[in-house]
Amino acid sequence: MIKRMLLVAILTMLIFGGLFGWKFYQDRRAQDRVQAPTPPVVAVTEVRQEHWQPYLTSVGSLIAVAGVDVSNELPGKVTAIHFESGQPVRKGQLLIELDTSTDEAELKGLQADELLAQVQFERSTQLIAREFISQSAYDLSRVQLAQAESAVKTKLSVIAKKRIRAPFDGRLGIRLVDLGQYLTEGSAIVPLQSIDPIHVDFALPEQHLASLTIDQALTLTVQAYPDKYFQGTISALNPAIDIGTRSIKVRATLPNPEQILRPGMFADVQVLSSQQLEVLTLPDTAITYNPYGESVFVVESDARGLTVQRRQIETGENRQGRVQIIKGLQAGEHVVSAGQVKLRNDMQILIDKQPAPSERASRP
Repeated sequence: MIKRMLLVAILTMLIFGGLFGWKFYQDRRAQDRVQAPTPPVVAVTEVRQEHWQPYLTSVGSLIAVAGVDVSNELPGKVTAIHFESGQPVRKGQLLIELDTSTDEAELKGLQADELLAQVQFERSTQLIAREFISQSAYDLSRVQLAQAESAVKTKLSVIAKKRIRAPFDGRLGIRLVDLGQYLTEGSAIVPLQSIDPIHVDFALPEQHLASLTIDQALTLTVQAYPDKYFQGTISALNPAIDIGTRSIKVRATLPNPEQILRPGMFADVQVLSSQQLEVLTLPDTAITYNPYGESVFVVESDARGLTVQRRQIETGENRQGRVQIIKGLQAGEHVVSAGQVKLRNDMQILIDKQPAPSERASRP
């Protein structure tokens, strides 16, 4: 009886042992078939050393070299218009004419008086030489001639002032008067601006006064042409510091041959320094920005291959998509420029042969 029970127990153990052994064998084979995950593919860039020219930044407004609303000095009715809105004009070019019919009629009478005074003065000159008239009579005829000449000149001046001309070279704006309109004294006729060259006025804090000089180079951009840089030089510095803002007002002059810069435009100004700085730079896509600071994934090499380590850095200026690295990296180190989201410390990586999309456009 006991032998039978032992035999049953041994058979049971053998059966269960075989089942467990088979299951263990299957699990091991399944684990062997599972492959290790493929390392993520990332784009990598190199920390680059560049020469950057330091500059001072400010905002300003574009100002015409000369700008006025052309107006009339004397009242009158518009009889002729000799310009179109928006056209360029030269200094002295006739713009409009006011009615001068009454003045011209009066001028003829004054010219007749002048002729009579001239004849009387010439006769007096002959008579005084023969002592046929007194000195006072001669003096009277001379004064009457001078008065007649002055009256003629005055009336000619009135007529000339009713022919309004451009005071300087420039470009006209939109016409503000019509033919037949009566203009009171000082009425605006048309804006006139001289915009080549053109000025930009801006202000800088007083601590930068020592670094500002006449003819110092600068660049500016305007919102109308965000990708275009305009070059100019400082032409004037205010002699006094503004007490309210503790800043100095600066005026620069820029060539504007295409006349695409217009008075009143808002401008971002960069005043360039004569010295250049050596800086380390990275594309801004390589940097991860967090509330506790900026960081990058630095590529390292060990026995397993290429791995990454997160490193905190300190950044500076940002220029055209590249960021200045002040602290945390050295020239020549490689960092991940695309694909940082899927990374963690000590993770193996594979490097993409193509650079990050943001860097491809800048490569030849």
